[in-house]
Amino acid sequence: MTNRLYYGDNLDVLRDRIADGSVDLVYLDPPFNSQASYNVLFHAPTGEGSKAQIEAFEDTWHWNEAAERAFDGVMTSGNTDAAEMLRAMRSFLKENDVMAYLCMMTVRLIELNRVLKNTGSIYLHCDPNASHYLKIILDSIFNPKYFLAEIVWKRTNARGTKGRWPWLHDSILVYSKSDSFIFNPILVKAEITKLPHTLIAGPNGAKYQTYELTGAGTRQGETGRPWHGFDPTKLGRHWGNLHAQMDAWDADGLIHWPKEGGFPRRRAAEPFDFNSRTVTVGDVWSDIDRINQSANERLGYPTQKPVALLERILLASSNPGDVVLDPFCGCGTTIHAAQRLGRRWIGIDVTHLAVSLIEKRLNDAFPGIRYEVHGTPKDVDGAAALAAADKYQFQWWAVSLVDAVPYGGKRKGADGGIDGLIYFKPDGRTTEKAIVSVKGGTNVSVAMIRDLGHVVEREGAKMGVFLTLAPPTGPMLTEATKAGFYETAFGTFPRLQIVTVADLFQGKGPRLPPRDAKSFRRAAKEDQSLERQTPLL
Repeated sequence: MTNRLYYGDNLDVLRDRIADGSVDLVYLDPPFNSQASYNVLFHAPTGEGSKAQIEAFEDTWHWNEAAERAFDGVMTSGNTDAAEMLRAMRSFLKENDVMAYLCMMTVRLIELNRVLKNTGSIYLHCDPNASHYLKIILDSIFNPKYFLAEIVWKRTNARGTKGRWPWLHDSILVYSKSDSFIFNPILVKAEITKLPHTLIAGPNGAKYQTYELTGAGTRQGETGRPWHGFDPTKLGRHWGNLHAQMDAWDADGLIHWPKEGGFPRRRAAEPFDFNSRTVTVGDVWSDIDRINQSANERLGYPTQKPVALLERILLASSNPGDVVLDPFCGCGTTIHAAQRLGRRWIGIDVTHLAVSLIEKRLNDAFPGIRYEVHGTPKDVDGAAALAAADKYQFQWWAVSLVDAVPYGGKRKGADGGIDGLIYFKPDGRTTEKAIVSVKGGTNVSVAMIRDLGHVVEREGAKMGVFLTLAPPTGPMLTEATKAGFYETAFGTFPRLQIVTVADLFQGKGPRLPPRDAKSFRRAAKEDQSLERQTPLL
């Protein structure tokens, strides 16, 4: 299977493109009332970061026609347990935002159950706002007996609070598809404060671990008789070995005789190695930090999860070559981890903005990587269809084709005539910018070129790029020429340039001075020679 990245509603993609029983592991982190702007993955080198942040979609759900359709989809899904549970929840919660979210999630979780192999597992990442409801929904779809864990991830430290306990953790609900599921225990270094209390100092000053010589319950025979004056039956116990074995250990100096009371213990033959001490990871994860402001992997996405978190999940519940699916792939951390660990992957996101930026992340981190992108326009007709369906998605897609930083959001008038920004260095040192304006309509006019010229002047930009789906008129080309040229040490460039979508498909982009590599937050290049299949020690 070729690695695949899909643009579109994950419900449609799951139903139309993902086969039954084809996925080994599902991880999803569905947004719910995070109060955050999504897809903020940009870096403006001139200190314009706040202006460059755009809101791709709101993760606040409302009861509307879409929620009602999702509810009906569950009722007619054939999964009677899920239908009855969701109907009971609606009776209790009524038609509100939480219920809208649960309907959206339930109809998708039914599809995720379908695409999972019998040996597969699902990890649903959520916060305390909705985790209790989601667990009930998962019980109804996957069966309570296949509930494996509620992982508590301590994602932050204590902070100020307004009259309540600070929320420091997220929950990750884990279910399998059957009794036969993939699970690889993960070992990590033990904390120094939690090392064994049964250590003693040996003759050379090194520390040695000691072990109990007796077992619970009394017995008849040799193991129930005193040894060296110590009678285990007085403690209601028995010796765990024959006297001859304990004598042999004593002759080798491997019996620790307490100076003051207590029973003898067997001493380990080798000194205790503090650094090699490992423990199996349980369901409370406090050793993986959230991504802080200075983290190297930080891309700017407000709910971005650390790669280490996803690596632990993938190592535990998949094997090399397995298929990993993330239906809400956001900034692409799951597929990044999957690629690094040698898993195959499928990512789905509802915005072209995320898809184009995930492509940049993958290409930066894994030069030469091969994967398929589905749902994005492949020709002019496809671009026209996207523009007719959603002008914002068309704008974000078009801007990505010229490697510009998207600008503005879905709020009316938020862009001020700017759809993207391109940063460059005309003298090799000072960063300047070009304004990108995108038009997806069938009618374009010379007034639009004049408007772009005014925006370039207002913003103190050096150049402007007009991206258009429709061919430009003669007067438009003349108006762009009147703007003159921009002289740089690297050559002369037209101040206003008109580029059509057809040009872009033919590889003809705008002519610009050398680009500023810092326009986007780049993912660090991965060293694929490293062995990534061992537990995270």
